[in-house]
Amino acid sequence: MSNTEQRPYVQAKKIETEFTLIDTDPHFKRVCRYARRSDYAVGAATAAFPPIAMLVMEKIQPSMVGKGGFAPIMRLTGVIGLSAGFLMFYQRSCLRFYGWTENKREVDMDMREMVDKVKKGEPLYGASTLTPYMQGVASRNSRYSAVFLHIIPWFNFVNHNQHGVDTAKYYQQAERELEAEGGGKAPKN
Repeated sequence: MSNTEQRPYVQAKKIETEFTLIDTDPHFKRVCRYARRSDYAVGAATAAFPPIAMLVMEKIQPSMVGKGGFAPIMRLTGVIGLSAGFLMFYQRSCLRFYGWTENKREVDMDMREMVDKVKKGEPLYGASTLTPYMQGVASRNSRYSAVFLHIIPWFNFVNHNQHGVDTAKYYQQAERELEAEGGGKAPKN
């Protein structure tokens, strides 16, 4: 196949969920922006657990590693804890995008953000310098990737338009809002 030929568009897999699907491949920045306080709290608790557990184990049964031997162990445990805490925080936020956990707040934030972008004439999911084919590759590689963060931490850093949702709802809502704004400002006779 030559570089000029178009490859077929691969639809995102549709999974029936109890809650509204927002995005099957949310951008890294968007996941962090939409995170709740509870995500931060669970992430912080997850990050704190390994060092605290190591200190408790050292108090109960000292390791006798000698002077300066325990500090490197604590540093390593701290890095492991921070990594686990961040992945827990990120995954909890992503599961709301997928519609697998309660996401009313995120649905409202998504609608507001996207409608504002429509009104400004901006691309919904940001501008990209990649070719459409490479955007599709990036999308297929990171779609639902938060499910396997514990195996391979994989994040979406690419702006593309393949997010598994019908974007017509954003344009329709923007049209309704613009009509309401125009109708409210019309002079009365």
